[in-house]
Amino acid sequence: METVEPIVQASVQWLRLSVETVGALVIGFGLLVAVTSFGQALWLRQSPNFATIRISFARFLALALEFQLAADILSTAIAPTWDAIGKLGAIAIIRTALNFFLLQEIKERPNIGQIEVGQIEQTRAKE
Repeated sequence: METVEPIVQASVQWLRLSVETVGALVIGFGLLVAVTSFGQALWLRQSPNFATIRISFARFLALALEFQLAADILSTAIAPTWDAIGKLGAIAIIRTALNFFLLQEIKERPNIGQIEVGQIEQTRAKE
């Protein structure tokens, strides 16, 4: 049993690192989408719709928060201390609150962030 515990701990740590990496990649991809949308609006000489870009990015942030919270839970899954559990509780509350408010804003504007291909084609046809 003593030889299995370090293997399980190392496996959980690798899993935690993987989940954190996925969360970071989601944020990076969301940032890329937001910057591309902003740049495309400027390139087409349109006024950028900041609400659309912001809500689109918020969707990626909400997903990334879920991954980061999962990574935090994994970090305390193996032999947690009361200090680690307390920190996890605080982090979970903060991330859950952020996620809640992001999702509330997304629900208020359900169609924002969905780019219509026809709108882009119409804009290009005008040029």
